[in-house]
Amino acid sequence: MRKPKVTPIEKEVVLKEEDFIVSKTDLKSRILYGNRIFIQMSGYSEEELLGAPHNILRHPDMPRCAFKILYDHIQNKKEWFGFVKNLRKDGGYYWVFANISPTLNEQGEIIDYYSVRRKPREGFKSIIEPLYKHLLSIEQSGGMEASLMEVENLLKKYNMSFNELMIKIQKGLINEL
Repeated sequence: MRKPKVTPIEKEVVLKEEDFIVSKTDLKSRILYGNRIFIQMSGYSEEELLGAPHNILRHPDMPRCAFKILYDHIQNKKEWFGFVKNLRKDGGYYWVFANISPTLNEQGEIIDYYSVRRKPREGFKSIIEPLYKHLLSIEQSGGMEASLMEVENLLKKYNMSFNELMIKIQKGLINEL
């Protein structure tokens, strides 16, 4: 399924506190399952989503390095935490705080990926939006390797892992970078 050309309309749809988005993808990131909230928030029908690449929801404001870090984590059998701005079918968007982890079989091989997303805490955008905008700017001028280096420098500055930083932002323990 080709990703439709959608022009963002900058209309945000906000998750409710009690909403949890759940989805499962195969090893090629094709959507195998999405709960009712996932389908509703995406703006697509279940038929349109199942079998589609998960990046059908990728918003152009998301830096590529965030997904590189995500895939490095899950392909190495580690979970990943982070903030994701998703693009809706209608051109709107929604933010989530995501936890993505690999599912392993009895032999310890990855068989699929499982994601649970929830509403990010109030105030997260004042940290994440400028960071993502900065990383996108770096990617445009110096490529993804340069933005990955910027993330690495940020993590060194705070002496923590990517997941630790994202969780602390979500908990409100870091209010500026």
